[in-house]
Amino acid sequence: MYGTQSKIDLAFEYQAQIPILRPSIHARRANITVKFQDLYGFTVEGNVDDVNVLNEVREKVRQQGRVWWALEASKGANWYLQTHLSSTLTSSLKFSALVNAITLKRLIRKGIPPVLRPKVWFSLSGAAKKKSTVPESYYNDLIKAVQDKVTAATKQIDHDLPRTFPGHPWLDTPEGHAALRRVLVGYSFRDCDVGYCQGLNYVAALLLLVMKTEEDAFWMLAVLLENVLVNDCYTNNLSGCHVEQRVFKDLLTKKCPRVNAHLEDLEFDVSLVCTEWFLCLFSKSLPSETTMRVWDVLFYEGAKVLFHVALAIFKMNEEELLKAHQVGDVINIIHRTTHHLFDPDELLPVAFDKVGSMTTTNISKQRKKQEPAVMAELDQRFRRLNSVNGDDK
Repeated sequence: MYGTQSKIDLAFEYQAQIPILRPSIHARRANITVKFQDLYGFTVEGNVDDVNVLNEVREKVRQQGRVWWALEASKGANWYLQTHLSSTLTSSLKFSALVNAITLKRLIRKGIPPVLRPKVWFSLSGAAKKKSTVPESYYNDLIKAVQDKVTAATKQIDHDLPRTFPGHPWLDTPEGHAALRRVLVGYSFRDCDVGYCQGLNYVAALLLLVMKTEEDAFWMLAVLLENVLVNDCYTNNLSGCHVEQRVFKDLLTKKCPRVNAHLEDLEFDVSLVCTEWFLCLFSKSLPSETTMRVWDVLFYEGAKVLFHVALAIFKMNEEELLKAHQVGDVINIIHRTTHHLFDPDELLPVAFDKVGSMTTTNISKQRKKQEPAVMAELDQRFRRLNSVNGDDK
């Protein structure tokens, strides 16, 4: 599909192209701005210290890779699939599965090596199982059936393609645009309730980079929207996204009370930053490898991970946010932090250790609590809009 050497494959080779810089203290003080490519081929602009962080991240990726390969050698190639506890297992096998589950959760939070991501994501997310329930030709048949159809969704997709990670060496090419279009258009016909929502272009683009094939990226998008994330996140009224933001506001009150109180004094609405986080799953906000590390855990532990990460960003900046005097100051602090979080290990330990435990059950209860208010608010907006349109006639 991509020629003798896939440009997507090259994304994993960019590690070798990141310059190993040894700047002097004078160079660091000069705050020299440089451009460099990250692990997935994105051009990043930062200072020399940022390059050093990327070098350190690359080395940690190598070390983590050695851990995974050692486990594959000792436990077998698909050991991470042997984590399901069943009543039919003998006690020794139950213990082995439990050990594997504990090991896997800890390993995934430390990061899945890029070369293993496609296989591990596809297996653990449920995408492989979902794909197995349909004929083998499902994706190709779907793409052929819809290739000449024009809908509101396809028009919006065509509009968004050139704006999706412009400048990327593969995504921002005719080949990349065509692949992304097929995945997005295909899914828009698979689920007409979702169709297409802006934000999905960024998510699908990163899935293409990781999964290497369009079909696997399509099934990862399907399992993400149909199983991993909350329902109605990407429907026309974005009701699910509104629910998530209300749940997040409640969690911020409990987990970061000082920050929340200060933001309320400033009349700062967290949706100003959180809407993009929940719709794009941090793909537009965090550097690519940090986003991938968030997604590693997302595909294994579920949508609660998004709350952990969002809370961590506020918690990491607590002292600076408490000094903010204006809404613009808050936005600048958050954007500056997220755009320069090149080391995932600065973010994820805060997300899971300092933010504290949050169970999927409790978050589900919070969602049910917020749903009536969201639906009432959306209904009121709809009535108001119809009233305005009626007056214009």
